[in-house]
Amino acid sequence: MFDNLTQRLNRTLKNISGKGRITEDNIKDTLREVRTALLEADVALPVVKSFTARVKERALGKEVALSLTPGQEFIKAVYAELVQAMGGETSEINLAHQPPAVILMAGLQGAGKTTSAAKLALYLKERLRKKVLLVSADVYRPAAIDQLKTLSTQVGAGFYPTDPKMKPQEIARAALEAARLEAYDVMILDTAGRLAVDEFMMNEIRDLHAAVDPVETFFVVDSMTGQDAANTAKAFADALPLTGVILTKADGDARGGAALSVREITGVPIKFIGLGEKIEALEPFHPDRIASRILDMGDLLSLIEDLSRKTDMQKAQKFADKVRKGGDFTFEDFKEQIAQVKNMGGVSGLLDKLPGMGRIPDEVKAKVNDKSIDHIIAIIDSMTKKERRTPEIIKASRKKRIAAGAGVQISEVNQLLRQFDSMKKMMKKMRGGKLGRMAGMMRGMMGGLGGMGGMGGLPGGLGGMFRK
Repeated sequence: MFDNLTQRLNRTLKNISGKGRITEDNIKDTLREVRTALLEADVALPVVKSFTARVKERALGKEVALSLTPGQEFIKAVYAELVQAMGGETSEINLAHQPPAVILMAGLQGAGKTTSAAKLALYLKERLRKKVLLVSADVYRPAAIDQLKTLSTQVGAGFYPTDPKMKPQEIARAALEAARLEAYDVMILDTAGRLAVDEFMMNEIRDLHAAVDPVETFFVVDSMTGQDAANTAKAFADALPLTGVILTKADGDARGGAALSVREITGVPIKFIGLGEKIEALEPFHPDRIASRILDMGDLLSLIEDLSRKTDMQKAQKFADKVRKGGDFTFEDFKEQIAQVKNMGGVSGLLDKLPGMGRIPDEVKAKVNDKSIDHIIAIIDSMTKKERRTPEIIKASRKKRIAAGAGVQISEVNQLLRQFDSMKKMMKKMRGGKLGRMAGMMRGMMGGLGGMGGMGGLPGGLGGMFRK
């Protein structure tokens, strides 16, 4: 979402990094470049003006810390104002209400309300251990009701059967009563898409709001619409008591303008951000972490959270013990490790959270994709159990059979075997349990992933790949 803005800011902030001290003269050009970068990212003009003014005031009005250079101090000022522009502290979802707590979803048609309702249900169920009921009040689009019913099954949430002949308010009241009787913790009410200028539809959602008295009223907005997202959110906020915004489709070709404009224009916090089509791809919006991503500092906190939440710790510990004790590293072990990577959102999901990604050429990043994981798994699955455990027996005829079974070229099988041999040698060097070597193991594993899909052999791991 922020790739273009990140690259532009990186180039811009390099110009100030070598300065001996910060003065109004030597940051004038840099501020102009920052302003241009934000405008190109489709950030609203009033937000750009106030942002650059605050950065200038913060940078000039503060003594340079002993631990920082003037350039670092300026970047620190930009970071602090990015965080502030996006809301400062993380705004948590509010469920402090007598169950069932009602969450109302509002927004334009096509913004992703129905999918976001299901994603939010999964988030509440898995992370907050809540019993969730999904309800559709979109009587104008029967397909939306069917879609929500299908998604409710997918995420393991309850679904209230909607009668399209009923009025939305009647559906909401009946569903709320059912939620009380069946002891649901949360009821998520999906609504029809509507324009803020449509008086009839806006009156309808006001009536819906009054009927269920939601504890959270979310405006769901497509981040691809840039600063228009903020302007639309403002129109809805003037008509409804919004409590938060959900930004959708942030993994697409969005320029970041919505994330940087919504809070300042509406005064309503962004509470969640959708980062992919997968049903679990909804995350709480952390302004400080997003600011870190924009400035190419990575998002290691989110990466650590992903690791702790999505990694099978028992399997990870078993594997670590095996390596420490000198056990043989097999293709079965390798498959288990890359399956964990896939479970965390794949290679691209990991790369997005690593520092320094903005300095990697687009053509290089484009070659590292999740098809690599699928190819590797297919190749390993085409091996016999004996071949997985003793890959040295894989000669020409076996390679031909494995390649045919996996639907890949023999050259890809050869690449994987070379990568695996390099990793196996590295595992032997890790015996003794020195934790500092774990980073080397990860680089090796990622190198193996990068080595597929036309990347060639990359024994230097991910870091080695990016130096090419």
